[in-house]
Amino acid sequence: MNLQLSDLQYAVDVAMGRQPGSLLLKNARLVNVFTLEIQHTHILLAGRLIAAVGPAYAQAPAAEVVDLEGRWVAPGLIDGHVHLESSLVSPAEYAKGVVPRGVTGVVTDPHEIANVAGVAGIEWLMQASEGLPLEVWITVPSSVPSTPLETSGAVLGLAEIERLLAHPRVVGVAELMSFPAILAADATELGKVLLAERSRKSPEGHAPTLVGPALQGYLASGIASDHESTTLEEGRAKLEAGCFLMVREGSTTRNLEALAPLLRPEHGERIGLVTDDRLPSDLLREGGVDFLVRKAIGLGVDPAYAIRAGSWNVARHYRLLRRGAIAPGFQADLVVLDDLHSFRAQAVYQQGRRVARQGRLEVALPKTEVSGAVSHTVRLPELHPQDLQIPASPGKVRVIRAIPHQVLTAEEHLEPTVRDGEVVADPSRDLAKLVCFERHGKNGRIGKGLVTAFGLQKGALACTVGHDHHNLMAVGVSDADIVTAARRLWALGGGMVAVADGEVLAELALPIAGLMTDEPLEVVDARLQDLEAAAKTLGVTLPDPYMALSFLGLAVIPELRLTDHGLVDVRQGAVVGLFVE
Repeated sequence: MNLQLSDLQYAVDVAMGRQPGSLLLKNARLVNVFTLEIQHTHILLAGRLIAAVGPAYAQAPAAEVVDLEGRWVAPGLIDGHVHLESSLVSPAEYAKGVVPRGVTGVVTDPHEIANVAGVAGIEWLMQASEGLPLEVWITVPSSVPSTPLETSGAVLGLAEIERLLAHPRVVGVAELMSFPAILAADATELGKVLLAERSRKSPEGHAPTLVGPALQGYLASGIASDHESTTLEEGRAKLEAGCFLMVREGSTTRNLEALAPLLRPEHGERIGLVTDDRLPSDLLREGGVDFLVRKAIGLGVDPAYAIRAGSWNVARHYRLLRRGAIAPGFQADLVVLDDLHSFRAQAVYQQGRRVARQGRLEVALPKTEVSGAVSHTVRLPELHPQDLQIPASPGKVRVIRAIPHQVLTAEEHLEPTVRDGEVVADPSRDLAKLVCFERHGKNGRIGKGLVTAFGLQKGALACTVGHDHHNLMAVGVSDADIVTAARRLWALGGGMVAVADGEVLAELALPIAGLMTDEPLEVVDARLQDLEAAAKTLGVTLPDPYMALSFLGLAVIPELRLTDHGLVDVRQGAVVGLFVE
C-alpha cells in the first residue's frame, strides 16, 4: 500500500475531529469479523484508510456522505489461494470479473506461467497486475517443475526463490507439491521451507489425502497450510494437526459442501476460503471467493464467520497488514450489501474509492502488454500420426480413469484393444488414447497412454494448459486427429481445440504463455462453450472435459498421470510402464 506519514496523520486527525474525512458511510450494519457481531454504526474514511467506526461519528464532517439506510457492510474479500492463469484471462480481465462482486484481493501462485516462462513469466504477471482495483499478492512457485518426472519450460531453484522472496508483494513460498519428497526429508524441498521462514513469510502446503503419520511428517517440516482436503475426516485431521485449513471450491474441485461442518466460529482464525482454479464460465455465473461465502451461508454457516473466513482469516495467515477487516487504521476495502445472506455487492470500495456499483466496474483498467518471454511459447517438432503408435505386448495395461469434478484419478488394469500389433483407442469400450507432447522446445518427448471415462467416440481434444508442466495434452480416438489438433495449437501459440476428421470444430487461442488471453471474459466464455458443445458432438460425457484433460498430467496428485516422460504412479513417485508386469 506504500503508506506515507501523511496518510497516518490524516487518519488520526479525522478520527480526532481535527479534519473532515473523505467519506462518511452512515447507518451501516457492520459485519465485525473480530467479534462476529452485526453492529449498527457509522464508518468514517480518511483517504485510503478507515479513520473511525462508531455511533459517535453520525454527524462527523466529510467531503462525501452516503446514507446506507441499514445496508450491511463487510470487508473486501481476499481469495487465499488462486492461480490467476487458470481463469484463462489477463489479471485485468480477472479483476473485472471479481471486483464488482466484492473481491478486493487475491493471493496467487503463478506456478502455471512460471513452469512455462520462469522468473520472466512471474515478473510479467506482477507487472500485468499493477494498478488494478484488486490487490494481487504473490507466493513464489516452489514446484517448477513440480517433479523430476516431467519437462517444464523453466526451472526455479533455491537461488531464484530466495531472490523473489525479497519482493514486497511476495507473501510466501507457494504450495510444496511434491509431498513424497517432503516425507523423504529431501534437502532441496525442506530448504524452500527454510527460505520462507527466514524471510518471515509463509511456506504453503499441498497434501492431498494425507492423514496419520504421513500428515504428521508433512507438517513436521513447518509447512503452514493445505487446500487439498476433499472429505470431512481429512479436513478435521489437518485442522487438529495445526494446519491452516483452506476450504476450496474451484471449477473442477468442489470441496466446500463436504467441509462446511468445519466452518464454525470456535475454529477461529484457522480456516480460510480459496478458489484455486476457476474457469470464465464459473467466474461469470458464480463469481470468485464471494461464491464460497454465499454457498457457505446457504449451507448453514454463520454469515459473519463465512465472511471472516474469506477476509480476516486469510489476511492474518499471510500477515497482510491493515487488510481483511473494517476497523480504525485498516485499508478501506469495503463491500456494501443489500442482503447479507445472498452476499450480492451493491457497491465496492477499494483503498477508499468506489470502484464498482451494482455489479459493474467504475474504473478504467490498464492495458495488458503481451511480449517477450510469455509470447510464442509453443515449440513442437514436426509431428506425424505414426509418432503416436504404441506397440502391443502381452498382458493388461494401466489405464487412467478420470473422476468427474475431482482432480484425483484412479488406476485401472484392463485388457487393451490391439489392431495390427498396436494398442489402439476403442470408443466401444470408452478407451481413448492420451498423449502428452513436450511443447517447450526442450526435447520433443511424447508420453502415451490410455484414459477412460471421457466418453469420446470420435476425433480429439487438445490443450496447452497441462498442469503443472503445461505441455500439450491431447485425448483422442484418432491418431491423425490428435496430430491435427497439436499442429493447430502450435499455429495459435497455444490454447484449446476440438478436431474431427481432420477439421477444427472449435478453438480458443491462448497466446500468453499458451495459458491466457487478453480477450474479455465473456468472449473467452463463449468460445469455451463452443468447445464444450463440440466435445459433446464427439461423444464426450465427462463434465468440464478441457479442465479434466489439463489435470491428467498433474504428477503430484494420486493415482496415475501422464507426462512427457510417460505414465507416473504418483504414490510411488516414479514412471511406470503402460503394461502391467
